[in-house]
Amino acid sequence: MKAETVTAICAVVIAVASLVVSVYQTRAMRQHNRHSVRPILQLHRGWPAGGRAGIRLINSGLGPAVIVDSTLTVDGEVIGAWNEPSVDRVRERMTVRPSAVTFNEPEVIATDYKQYLLSVPSYSPQEHAEVADLINRRLALTIHYESLYGGESYTAVLRPIP
Repeated sequence: MKAETVTAICAVVIAVASLVVSVYQTRAMRQHNRHSVRPILQLHRGWPAGGRAGIRLINSGLGPAVIVDSTLTVDGEVIGAWNEPSVDRVRERMTVRPSAVTFNEPEVIATDYKQYLLSVPSYSPQEHAEVADLINRRLALTIHYESLYGGESYTAVLRPIP
């Protein structure tokens, strides 16, 4: 083999290797960018005596969450999405009417968002037993969300306590 042929083969091998590394690096960078704005929605119950109590939605991730769908279920019956008409159907049956924050899909939940979705302002175990029973044992909430990139299908779920 001539020196020119060996040089040409080496040049092709180096070019192909550079292309492979470049493609790999681009994919890794895209994945990193997606993770750098990943939202993490969490639903929590909280019952501090004398303080605001109920269901709290927290975005503890690094980016905003885009809510694409939600499902509110009470006693195994699907009421609808977590929107004003559905939540009002649940609250109108109660003797003590808790405060509610609802959303429409698509809704963007900011990074560091912390908000009670269904709550009472000054919790008393005796006065708010009906609300606590609803939130702890009867109500289920599922929120489907994505990052700004879209297509991930993340889920936050609040299930009844058995």
